[in-house]
Amino acid sequence: MSFSLSSTMESVSEVEAVADKMAQEAGMDEDERFKLTMAVREAAVNAVLHGNDYDPDKQISVSFENNGKSLVISISDQGKGVDPDKLPDPLAPENLLRGTGRGIFLIRSFMDEVHFRQLHPGTELTLVKHLAPAEDKTK
Repeated sequence: MSFSLSSTMESVSEVEAVADKMAQEAGMDEDERFKLTMAVREAAVNAVLHGNDYDPDKQISVSFENNGKSLVISISDQGKGVDPDKLPDPLAPENLLRGTGRGIFLIRSFMDEVHFRQLHPGTELTLVKHLAPAEDKTK
């Protein structure tokens, strides 16, 4: 499923709701669902707030895929782009009270894979959460 939304906090909530439904349908437990939806929310907030600067003329694009082994969520913005290597380390003592870098830190902590791609303009963030293999019920 793919769609585009305006750069609003309502759009962020819509993306988060779709992610939660997808995780539930994939059979993820409550704790893993929370982590996935939190990571997706952070990525959507980053796209709306930092990527598009709340510009109503810019959109965020979102795609969701369950390929049977993983949930793959991509979120892109139409902004100036971001270099993930230049983000401050939120755990460094000098950054503990700063508000930047925490979202990406949480996303990386909660997801199995995180990929950045520069779109010129914009940035695409792809989040991958591997699904636990189905238990063998014949044992």
